[in-house]
Amino acid sequence: MKKIKLLQIALVTGTMFLAGCTSHVTQTEKFSGFLGDYSGLKEVKTASGNPVLRWIDPSFKKENYSYLKYEPIKFYPEPQPTEQISKETLQGALDYANSRMKTALSERLPLTDHAGPRTLIFKGAITGVNTSAEGLQFYEVIPVALVIAGTETATGHRTRDTEVYFEGELIDASTGKAVIKVVRKGFGKQVSNDKQKVTANDLKSVVDSMANDTRLFNE
Repeated sequence: MKKIKLLQIALVTGTMFLAGCTSHVTQTEKFSGFLGDYSGLKEVKTASGNPVLRWIDPSFKKENYSYLKYEPIKFYPEPQPTEQISKETLQGALDYANSRMKTALSERLPLTDHAGPRTLIFKGAITGVNTSAEGLQFYEVIPVALVIAGTETATGHRTRDTEVYFEGELIDASTGKAVIKVVRKGFGKQVSNDKQKVTANDLKSVVDSMANDTRLFNE
């Protein structure tokens, strides 16, 4: 009887632990300040099913715009390379993001160098690139596995997710006010532990997903 109760407690505890593990949207403490105002953001699903935080001005009408001025994506704040994520990896991810996003946006509106009438200005930033311990799998809920998983995390042997945080907005060039804001968290390829080097290729799937959703966006 005691064993059954212990197993029930372990299952409940493990389930609660699982529920609190990896969040697929950016938590408020991760907001960088790039957007300034984060009020009104709501969790929604993109066209491809990815969860993001988004706000759209209720008066926004896409037919009111004919051009888009692209301002290159930047880092905000400036990242500090680590032993696992090098300066070259960060720059490679940034270059790839600019290439893919500029192309995706140009398919929505003709690009222009001037912020004139009927023009939207795109501004975006990569606000974080890091790795974090992968959330526990269901089979690890039993007590012994929980201990093993915890030990592996502490010793750096646990599989880790690669994460990229992005914040962006579209601004009405005539008014200077934002009409769309997006805060997004994406996952790249997993690495086997906290010693494995992360490459720009490991992060490309995050950018590809973001560019694809930009093309499919239909509001």
